Amino acid sequence: MNRYDFQRNFRATGPVVLPVIHVLDAEQARRNIQTAIDGGCPGVFLINHDFEKERLVPIIKEMREAFPDYWIGVNFLAITGKFAFPVLGDLQAKGTRVDGYWADDARIDERRADDDQFEAEEIARVRRESGWDGLYIGGTAFKKQREVDPADYGRSARLATRFMDVVVTSGVATGHAADVGKIDTFREHCGDTALGLASGITPENAAQYADAVDLFMVATGINFKGDFYNIDPDRLQQLMQATQK
Repeated sequence: MNRYDFQRNFRATGPVVLPVIHVLDAEQARRNIQTAIDGGCPGVFLINHDFEKERLVPIIKEMREAFPDYWIGVNFLAITGKFAFPVLGDLQAKGTRVDGYWADDARIDERRADDDQFEAEEIARVRRESGWDGLYIGGTAFKKQREVDPADYGRSARLATRFMDVVVTSGVATGHAADVGKIDTFREHCGDTALGLASGITPENAAQYADAVDLFMVATGINFKGDFYNIDPDRLQQLMQATQK
């Protein structure tokens, strides 16, 4: 997706802030979604960090019923789109809309030829056949996945633009800020495709990424100190102010 269209879709003048909620249960998810809404965020991601994806599905349904018009995305931890898209397609067919899917690993392989990205191609085929029509955000050179040589960051980014709506990358681990040089390389090679960042974003460092990045996916940087699960409204407000242009 074109980065300018992406920002316009969310009525944003700078990077779109979509908090990532590490779900414990429906009540905690509902409370944090409301905090995001109150803080001016246009949407959230729900992730099953502490349990299997099957337990997240009924919570997704409950959150959609509670917030019928709000943008809700999902990350099934350690699951590629090949396995996620049929689930999302089934939910959509039965009346539960999921607006976006974030995969930690979009299965881009910079070691293979441009016309030999067989895993990413397979995921694209499954996505089409699933009938799901949401936004696909695909992890590339992403934390906790296969390590990518920094010399290949540019090629990874360029390949990724062929397969997803938003290319997303990260620092080396949760809560670790991404190297600015890595983000600059991704920006250059993504061209006008939307680029997301999903680790180490804080109100204090957001400005250094704001020109290059179109989407901030953030959890620990806006949560209460020492709390993995709950958004601090004050920290969220500070980040929203830091991203406005």
